[in-house]
Amino acid sequence: MERGNSKHGPRLDDQMNREVAGTVAGTAGARAEPWREAEPAGEDQPEVSRVPGGENQTGVPQGMTPADVEQRSRLGRYISLSALPGDRETLCRSARENEAPDDVLAQLDRLPPDRQFRTVSEAWAALGHANESTRW
Repeated sequence: MERGNSKHGPRLDDQMNREVAGTVAGTAGARAEPWREAEPAGEDQPEVSRVPGGENQTGVPQGMTPADVEQRSRLGRYISLSALPGDRETLCRSARENEAPDDVLAQLDRLPPDRQFRTVSEAWAALGHANESTRW
């Protein structure tokens, strides 16, 4: 009979297997000792949730909407870091090389031609959109 481990006896191997069974099986809340379980919320406290309530539950920065964040991110996906800082033509060339869709290229064509943009946020603001009002 092969145990697979010659450093421990069968009893210790079994105990060690029970201790890590929850981790190995991936079941939520399975701990080796009951005292490691999270305590339930008190009577006067709200239930625990992974999603915070209120306005900031999506993680949107102050001064922007979720749609603004998504659109700015989409714009930035097609601009390589090597294109920054760059002018309108540099940003457009980078977006074309990254196979940007026509609507992204149209937005970049609206940028002022004589200005250097250090970040995607600067280009986003030059297009008339809002950025974060405060940064952490």
